[in-house]
Amino acid sequence: MESRIKFNRLVAGGIFVAASMMLGSGPIFAEEKLKVGFVYPSPIGDNGWSHRHEVGRQDVIAHFGDQIETTFVESVPEGPDATRVITQLALTGHELIFTASFGFMEPTLQVAEKFPNVHFENNTGFKTAPNVSVYNARFHEGRVVFGTIAGMMTETNTVGYVASFPIPEVIMGINAFTLAAQKVNPDVEVKVVWVNTWYNPALEADAAQVLLDQGADFITQHTNSPAPCQRAEEAGVFCFGQDADMSQFAQKAHLTGIVNNWGPYYIRRVQDVLDGTWETDHTWDGISGGLLMMAPYNDTLSDDVKAAATKVEQALKDGTLNPFAGPITNANGEMVIDEGEALTDKQVHEMNWFVQGVDGELPT
Repeated sequence: MESRIKFNRLVAGGIFVAASMMLGSGPIFAEEKLKVGFVYPSPIGDNGWSHRHEVGRQDVIAHFGDQIETTFVESVPEGPDATRVITQLALTGHELIFTASFGFMEPTLQVAEKFPNVHFENNTGFKTAPNVSVYNARFHEGRVVFGTIAGMMTETNTVGYVASFPIPEVIMGINAFTLAAQKVNPDVEVKVVWVNTWYNPALEADAAQVLLDQGADFITQHTNSPAPCQRAEEAGVFCFGQDADMSQFAQKAHLTGIVNNWGPYYIRRVQDVLDGTWETDHTWDGISGGLLMMAPYNDTLSDDVKAAATKVEQALKDGTLNPFAGPITNANGEMVIDEGEALTDKQVHEMNWFVQGVDGELPT
């Protein structure tokens, strides 16, 4: 069983939520079925981020059947609106709530403090609490594969990157992409355009056009819609998809993409709640852990490029390749990590600098 709740309906119910909180009401727990809530920052039809979370929810429904009841709320703005939506889910008996955005981290923590018996899971955040876990994928690993392909194939040595927000998750992806590209082609320069949104197809397409106008013959992205790939297809250049297999939108341009695979994680955490074994955790898995997969390689890739990409993917999977192994120099020409050493996960999580070869301002 499932419920689909539009964001505007929840906003309309805000007075009820506020009144219930003032009266000290707690969540009303389901007696027979575990109620599981999902909060998405963009529409499930975005063909990217929220779509793949929705696929994960459907995996949960298929696995547990009548043991659970799920609700999802799409297109929820980050900030106070998210707090209201998460609160409403807690008040209506949802005992496990997944909030699928970095911008939902603080609202999740605020609501979790008021509902200590509800389990919360925030995607891409870093702060935990006794009843709040965080989970994320090593998206930057996929961009190592991207960089390898782009470095081998670019003719202009200029590669474009449509970036959402200057948070570590995005910055580490830009840096991993750049390092991988330069590993096979030291002359590669990566130009970055910030759009300050996760999902705005028109703005994403405009950003891709800016990069094309600057000579980019590859477009990659850390935004949710297929618009950058569609613009690349129109311009006759190559692209890499984000979050989901976007090849249907750019059959010639799309060489591969990152595919987020949340279903196995969601199933495991729902089972933990059903078993009474749920505990706060911090999950950060990549290709090896199955949270991240690569979209099929385009048949137009030459044998040597495909072999190199496959080799990199396998090395990431078996742990023999560290994307942030030294030597690494930052954009100011300063040595960050020496040869023979590598950045720690903590250093990667706190990344707020560009590697040498990235052309673009890093907003504060």
